[in-house]
Amino acid sequence: MDFLSQIIRIPLDQLPFVLITILVAFTVHEFSHAYFANKFGDPTARLLGRMTLNPAVHFDFFGIILLLIAGFGWARPVPVNRDNFSRGRLMGIIVSAAGPISNLLLAILGCLVYGLLLGIGVVNAVPSGKGQEAIHLFFSVFSYWNFFLFLFNLIPLPPLDGYRIVEDLAPRSVRGRLQRFEQWAMFLFLLIVFIPALRAYTITPLTVWAINMYLDFLNFFYNLFS
Repeated sequence: MDFLSQIIRIPLDQLPFVLITILVAFTVHEFSHAYFANKFGDPTARLLGRMTLNPAVHFDFFGIILLLIAGFGWARPVPVNRDNFSRGRLMGIIVSAAGPISNLLLAILGCLVYGLLLGIGVVNAVPSGKGQEAIHLFFSVFSYWNFFLFLFNLIPLPPLDGYRIVEDLAPRSVRGRLQRFEQWAMFLFLLIVFIPALRAYTITPLTVWAINMYLDFLNFFYNLFS
């Protein structure tokens, strides 16, 4: 256990809840991309079996390992052919935004359910202290990680959704220059992860914002139902 705690950034007592959360968050995120792409006329993801809530087809092994040791990761990107859209750039933005927005909605749903359970006294009625702690850990982990993934995926670096949104918003001349930049994306990620000074201005603020969003929404729903 000591060895695991040294290489895994996530606290071990939270690990089962994080894995369940990521199972749901990544699956819904990628499904949302595929669903809206298909709805707008691009069947690429559907024909490749990606328009599904089966988590096995969405997981990226390296993305999951990086999440465990670095605190963030990714699933297999859903392929999207924007040439199939009748309004390519607008529909491309909606398809790209669908993934992060799905994580935001999951996070808010987690806060709503937990706030309801707290407000009407269900959590306090659980006789076991460990049971109450497990409920708290699950909902706090579920909501925090979905808020974090919402924010993280809006970073304008490839292959994240924020970059695709910027790419669709940019003029054609700028998009060409952006595409030449994509090959360096992984190096930038590694720099962000392993250089503390860079991480302090990129990933760390996202964790703070995610925690604050969780607390704000939870307090709102708790006060609403209590």
